[in-house]
Amino acid sequence: MPTSREIRQAFLDHFAQRGHAIVPSAPMVVKDDPTLMFTNAGMNQFKDLFLGNRPVVHPRIADSQKCLRVSGKHNDLEEVGIDTYHHTMFEMLGNWSFGDYFKKEAIQWAWELLVDTYKIDPADIHVTYFGGDATDKLEADTETRDLWLKYLPRERVLPFGKKDNFWEMGETGPCGPCTEIHVDVRSAEERKVAPGKDLVNNDHPQVIEIWNNVFMQYERKADGSLHALPAKHVDTGMGFERLCMVLQGKRSNYDTDVFQPLIQALAKLCGLNYGERPTDTPGRARDLGSGEKADIAMRVVADHLRAIAFAIADGQLPGNTGAGYVIRRILRRAVRYGYSFLGLQEPFMHALVPVLVGQMGEQFPELAKQQELITSVMLEEERSFLRTLELGTKRLEQLVAEGKGTLDGATAFELFDTFGFPIDLTRLMAREQGVDVDMKGFGKELKKQKDRSRAATAITTGDWTEIAQGTTEFVGYDELSTEARILRYRKVKDKAGDRWQVVLDRTAFYPEGGGQVGDQGWLVQGGVKVPVLDTRRENQLIVHFTAELPPDVSAPLTAQVDEHRRKLVRRNHTATHLLHHALRNVLGSHVEQKGSLVAPDRLRFDLSHFAKITAEELARVEAEVMDLIRADVPLQELRDTPVKEALAMGAMALFGEKYGDRVRVVKFGASVELCGGTHVARTGEIGSLRIVSEGALAAGIRRIEAITSEAAERYVEERLHTLDTLNSLMKHPADITVAVKQLLDQHAVLTKELEKAAQERVARLQETILKKAKKMNGARLVAEEVDLDANGMRDLAFRLKDANPDLLLVMGARQGDKALLGVMVGAALLAKGISAPEVIKALATEIKGGGGGQAFYATAGGRDPDGLPKALKKAASLLS
Repeated sequence: MPTSREIRQAFLDHFAQRGHAIVPSAPMVVKDDPTLMFTNAGMNQFKDLFLGNRPVVHPRIADSQKCLRVSGKHNDLEEVGIDTYHHTMFEMLGNWSFGDYFKKEAIQWAWELLVDTYKIDPADIHVTYFGGDATDKLEADTETRDLWLKYLPRERVLPFGKKDNFWEMGETGPCGPCTEIHVDVRSAEERKVAPGKDLVNNDHPQVIEIWNNVFMQYERKADGSLHALPAKHVDTGMGFERLCMVLQGKRSNYDTDVFQPLIQALAKLCGLNYGERPTDTPGRARDLGSGEKADIAMRVVADHLRAIAFAIADGQLPGNTGAGYVIRRILRRAVRYGYSFLGLQEPFMHALVPVLVGQMGEQFPELAKQQELITSVMLEEERSFLRTLELGTKRLEQLVAEGKGTLDGATAFELFDTFGFPIDLTRLMAREQGVDVDMKGFGKELKKQKDRSRAATAITTGDWTEIAQGTTEFVGYDELSTEARILRYRKVKDKAGDRWQVVLDRTAFYPEGGGQVGDQGWLVQGGVKVPVLDTRRENQLIVHFTAELPPDVSAPLTAQVDEHRRKLVRRNHTATHLLHHALRNVLGSHVEQKGSLVAPDRLRFDLSHFAKITAEELARVEAEVMDLIRADVPLQELRDTPVKEALAMGAMALFGEKYGDRVRVVKFGASVELCGGTHVARTGEIGSLRIVSEGALAAGIRRIEAITSEAAERYVEERLHTLDTLNSLMKHPADITVAVKQLLDQHAVLTKELEKAAQERVARLQETILKKAKKMNGARLVAEEVDLDANGMRDLAFRLKDANPDLLLVMGARQGDKALLGVMVGAALLAKGISAPEVIKALATEIKGGGGGQAFYATAGGRDPDGLPKALKKAASLLS
């Protein structure tokens, strides 16, 4: 039985022997395509080749691409673990032809690999082809059908419609008919029940698609029309995990050696056996359900661990927005399954990272390189979420106890959205207490959230209007203004409104990338200056964003970068390199850049370091950067260097970045990095650098923020002004620091005296205030104006609460031009249905305010102190 490593290598060798360049996987986290957060198909890294935005270097390519599908069009998350063949992170084996071979060779080589190399029985293979579509006026792909009929009988060459056999990149873009290869791995007995051809494309777990060959020959326009591409391409993707299932004779992807080491390590951690069906496990805090649920949980954890580890290795840390939120959501889903069905109530996923690295670190060396970071980030995320789960459990138990037989959908959604509680866990815990969950209401709230999310990210993009053929020449390293012509433009619409995207044949505008913000400036034509609001890279195109088009889109124009803004940005970018170098010198060579922002007004630098950076260390880092600035070190730039040669020079390759065969090297003395950004000619231009903050971003990741140049000058000027003001206020003492410390000490002493006096007032009131109580309807009412602040009112209420169950205490106080009310309800009155929030709500209107609180104690603030007497008098009516 071949191992997964052997299966992967056999694929790459097969296509290498047929003239394909074998390229490494692109990062799973996408950085220069606004339509994608993550690589979700093997073709993503070649999208610009299909679009014609980048010249073809290798007309034949093959690789194993790591992919993630959890959001958007390709969303497999909820199926993961439930069935045997869906995954979040998966490998896609692929071979590509860019204007080279087409259907004949693709089908022939696929057959040779599957049958001759992998020894799959031809009798197990079914294939599909595009059967045509009347709406798009497309005939059936009889060419593909006839090619397959050379290898297979007609009953196993099946036509399907557009849904299954016409592949599209998105709503617009390259597309074409495809042929899918399915393998029937059922037993002989099962095959007698139903022929395999009847189960193709029917989601049968053992009659499964393993390979899709797409023949790119059209481009879909925004109006829905199809146009023939100038060159025909082949784009194939074979699911590695599914292929391993077939070749290793398994019935589930999770039974292969891709997943079993992780599953067995997890089973050992939780004391269960994968595949068994125990009904109960002694010592568990909660019935974990059937053994099947435990198996599902183990599959979920094994799958999600891979997704999280690869995302972190590629530079995406868990967060609260965007791609970071997706990764956090996947991690929390795995922890929830372990918590709910495996009895794992302490962090556990981080302990499985070494197993994953042992399995996949050879093919994907970034895993081994980032193992320590992956482990520490995962551990901290697990700890944080387990604390949240504990709080959520208490909240759910409280809500169930307060409920009346049904937990409403909005509350169930609050638990899901705020505490990360899966709805199945909420239902399980509610059922234990005999409470139902309003699933219809939950579904409505979930739909509202999804609708809000879609609305926030919705973007409508028109077709490109082609003015001329060609590619963009970037001249921004040497020029800030250049003559240019528009190659293409299109209109886009999003929540910001209507904008235009413009591509030029020549530009000095730097597109956002490598942490550096995009340039701003103007497109100048005649006397008209069209502001360029932003510049971004989209699939190798440099795209200029404008609110309007130049008067004549076919005429020459001047592309002029905002020079002052560019100077500020380049100073910050060079300062970022110097900061990186100084941090490695001061803290150690383990420091690596994990993210950055280079803007005109500031720079931000995220680095790997497992302890807080001390004030002394920050001072040393800042001093070293300042030494390099004062030394006025010149820029040494190598623009077209082989990547291996650059790395041999000691150039730092940055976290999560994908580099081509040739790179740009930026060198300032001993600081050497691979970088495409803009920089100063000499470090002296930076002027100065000031570190303004340092803190934790995630486990093992620190964030430094700093300013340079004009911002640093303003920073110093502001602080000097503050110091002068303090000196003046303090009557120019000999040592301002000593004088301020003395003032703070005096303040502390006076504060303690005030607190003591307030406590004495509370104690006196405790002894006297009950003498003013009025008996009303079996209760006692005290409604008095008191000389207390909010803390004093609360203190008095708590002192009186336990010994006076029949007491309604209403206190009013004047706080300058504001009014304050405090209400305490004794236990006996609570039992009668009187609550402090209801009382405070009735009284707060008299002081033109509002408030709330707990059942026995509530407060309110208002803007009308003169209303206090009315409020206190009104309290009596609440007991009458």
